[in-house]
Amino acid sequence: MSLTTEQREALITLCCSAKKKAYVPYSKFRVGCGLLGANDEYFSGCNVENASYGGTICAERVAIVKAVSEGTKEFKGIAITCDMVDEFVSPCGMCRQVIVEFARDIPVLLVKPDRTYIEHNMKDLLPGAFTPQTLADYNEKRNDTA
Repeated sequence: MSLTTEQREALITLCCSAKKKAYVPYSKFRVGCGLLGANDEYFSGCNVENASYGGTICAERVAIVKAVSEGTKEFKGIAITCDMVDEFVSPCGMCRQVIVEFARDIPVLLVKPDRTYIEHNMKDLLPGAFTPQTLADYNEKRNDTA
C-alpha cells in the first residue's frame, strides 16, 4: 500500500501538531503521531506520561486506541515525530506490536522537526511479527489434532 503526496503531507502535519500536545513532565521527550484509517479518516496521538512510569502511553498507541474506539480498525499509513533533529526515531517495540495488530503492511513515516522524513514499511520494522494470523494458524492446527 502506498500513500499519495497529499496523504503524506497530512500525516506529517498531523504528527507535528499532535507532538505539541504531549504531556511529558518527566522525560521531556515529546512524540506525536498521525494515523490514516482505511476509511480516509485521520487520527492523532501524543505521548502521555505518568508518575507511575508503567502508566505512560506512547503517541502511536494513543492514536490507535482513539481510532479503534471510534470503530476504525484498518489503516493506510502512520507518521511519527519527536524533537530529535539529528536522527529519525522509530516506534518502540510495544508500539510496533500494537501497530502490527491492525496494520502489517503499511507505510511508516519517521519525521524530523523540519518535516524531512524517511519511509519504512511496518513489516520491515517488525519482521517475524506475532500477529492475529499467528493465533489463527495455531488454533486451526490445534483443532485439527483434537
